Order: sequence, then structure tokens, then C-alpha cells
Amino acid sequence: QVQLVESGGGLVQPGGSLTLSCAHSGSIFAIYAMGWYRQAPGKQRELVATIPGGGSTNYAASVKGRFTISRDNAKNTVYLQMNSLKPEDTAVYYCNVEGRASWGTFSSWGQGTQVTVSS
Repeated sequence: QVQLVESGGGLVQPGGSLTLSCAHSGSIFAIYAMGWYRQAPGKQRELVATIPGGGSTNYAASVKGRFTISRDNAKNTVYLQMNSLKPEDTAVYYCNVEGRASWGTFSSWGQGTQVTVSS
């Protein structure tokens, strides 16, 4: 079983910064992609940023230039650096990992971490 543990959410003023972390554990043979998604109240979950096993990163238009996704393979962790935060960035943020384990392919989600941007 693959487990994801997120951290780093909280309350921040507009224009501020936060860094989210997501550590994964389990018998993973290969990771195909890691990503961050968010869900605001009354809205559907949406993609924020993804980082594949190889190739370039991908960002939602609304966060491009403000957010940066990165991964540390040695720490089994994916990060989301969020700068110039806006009230509309307020949401529960979820990390997602897709890969292959001993039992087959998987797509696992973290428990979610609340990000609130407010003065």
C-alpha cells in the first residue's frame, strides 16, 4: 500500500508564501508522475501542477509563474512552493502519486491540507 503524508498548509496573508510537502512510502517500483491538486468549497478538484518521471513540469494557467513544483527522490517527497498567494488560492490541496508497485499500477491521494489566503 502506498501512503502519502502532506504538510505545510496554513493561513497566510495575500502576497505571502507557503511550501507544501508530500512524502510517500510503500513498496514502489517506479513513479510515473507526482502532482498537486486543489478543491475550493463548492468547486470541483482541479489540477495545480504535475511533475512526471521524465519531462517538463505542467502548471495550471492560474498559478503559472507563482507556484513551483519539485521533487526530491532521495526523500521520496514532492513539494509545492507557492508565492504571491491570492485569496482565490484558498482551497484544500491534495498531492497525488501515480506509479507501479509490486501489486500493479496505482494512483494514490494524500489526506489534503488546508491553505487559506486572507488578511
